[in-house]
Amino acid sequence: MLALDADKGVTVRGRTIAITSVAGVLVAGAAVGGAYYVLHTRGTPQQTADRFAAAWAAGDTAAMKAELTAPAAGWDAAYAELTKNLGVDKVAVKITKLTPGKDDTYSAAYAATAHMKSVGDWTYDGSFDLVVKDHYWKVAWTPAAVHPALDGATHLALKTTWPQRAAITAADGTRIDGADVGGSVQLLAGYLDKAKDKDVAKLGGVYKLGQAVGRGGLQETFQKRLAGTPSTTVVATAHPGTADPAAKTLATIKGSAGKPLQTSLELATQNAAADAVRDLDKPAALVAVRPSTGEILAVANNRGGFNRALDGRYPPGSTFKTITAAGLLADGVAPGDHVTCPPTANVGGLVIHNSEKEAFTSLSFLDSYAYSCNTTFAPMAVDKLSPDKLYQAATTFGFNQPLNIGVPAAKASMPKATSDAELGAEAFGQAKILATPLVMATVAAAVADGTWRPPTLVKDLKQKAQAQPLPDGVANQLRTMMQAVVTKGTAHAAGLPAGTAGKTGTAEFGTATGGAELDTHAWFIGYHGDLAFAVVVEGGGQGGKVAAPIAAHFLKTLRPSTAT
Repeated sequence: MLALDADKGVTVRGRTIAITSVAGVLVAGAAVGGAYYVLHTRGTPQQTADRFAAAWAAGDTAAMKAELTAPAAGWDAAYAELTKNLGVDKVAVKITKLTPGKDDTYSAAYAATAHMKSVGDWTYDGSFDLVVKDHYWKVAWTPAAVHPALDGATHLALKTTWPQRAAITAADGTRIDGADVGGSVQLLAGYLDKAKDKDVAKLGGVYKLGQAVGRGGLQETFQKRLAGTPSTTVVATAHPGTADPAAKTLATIKGSAGKPLQTSLELATQNAAADAVRDLDKPAALVAVRPSTGEILAVANNRGGFNRALDGRYPPGSTFKTITAAGLLADGVAPGDHVTCPPTANVGGLVIHNSEKEAFTSLSFLDSYAYSCNTTFAPMAVDKLSPDKLYQAATTFGFNQPLNIGVPAAKASMPKATSDAELGAEAFGQAKILATPLVMATVAAAVADGTWRPPTLVKDLKQKAQAQPLPDGVANQLRTMMQAVVTKGTAHAAGLPAGTAGKTGTAEFGTATGGAELDTHAWFIGYHGDLAFAVVVEGGGQGGKVAAPIAAHFLKTLRPSTAT
């Protein structure tokens, strides 16, 4: 009972609590049975329950444990039933009701929505108890606080039934994810492999070791889309990993079928590209794109294991003169302007020469492009273009632009020149410039269409780069110049069909010793109608003699009526 002393305070069950007035004692003593908690307990059951639920939802383990009556044995194992066994990556928790119990306890009911990776949401009801400990409301935690079915001996598990995996197709709907397609297509499509630990960790608990998952190419990039989601049953079992007949079904979540993935590949174009490079004795690649859309129509490599068509980075050599020419044309140079093409040129201390020691006393700018005069382009770039202007021209044609086609594809890179010598070398595709056949195909496509477009393989995949129109009038002039390469220039003897426009490239690489000449990659880029392409042959030699005939083979196989 209460004892009142105006000077010493109130004694409650043997303890003295200081007060400031008799009125305060009378208020506190209005209900003798509740005085102990009014004067001794901090906070409310609701506040503690709300904090615990909020910390759980936030994944704040330390804050959750701060609300407990004591360190909880089996804590990590209990929550691992959700995170590890079920693949739960987040939980939304809401306290729905507080119910008083015996001996000053409460039960906090909650609704939890657990998001299971690759499955979906599972909503269930649970509860945990609250008691007073050291004057505070605390959570009296047991494994059942995680889920009512857990008691320290039971476990949560998933039983799944997967739908049939969806197909990867060419543009016409033909499947390209089987073993009967060519090696280059297999590099794009990828393959199925047995899931490893890293796959299970990445994809979620619904995936199991040894299960079929996509590896490489589009199969891996679009794994979840192609696989769909399984019909999933959440069970409580005493024997995880076995067919436990006593397992209790807690929930069933309906799955969804995988969605087919349509690519832009055209099989006729793909087959013609593969046929054109198949029998070469050196590594080679051919890429074809549609100029009006940027869609990739063919990707062919004649050696397996490495997709050099998309990921191989080479100096582009004189095919880059297309970009330098665009910069010069935009700066006011005209195709008919008279220029010189001496045997050598000294640009910033760098001595430049032409392929096969060619030289012309006087010729048009168009002819200097058609005959691929390094000694014309290097001095003109230094005289009329700054490093910034050439860099911007290259950017307009897709260099230094991020690519997003659904499989690994290296971007083309061109650093800004830091000297006249470097700028002169960049003018004809040397120095530190590197490009893939894919990007060089888009360079030819930009001339054909008048706009550079980021290459696409999967139509609904969002692009990181934006389409960029060429400067006014430049595309028309470049088309005339690229046609001259085929009709009278370095590709005139390649047998290319009438109507083809292009540019050859002979790109030096490596390090020469003892005065020996450097090895060269052979390039040819071009277009015919709404079809643009790029060919590279590693260490192949001259572009006009090696790469251009491959392009001719490709076009004649694809369109026999164009053969001349």
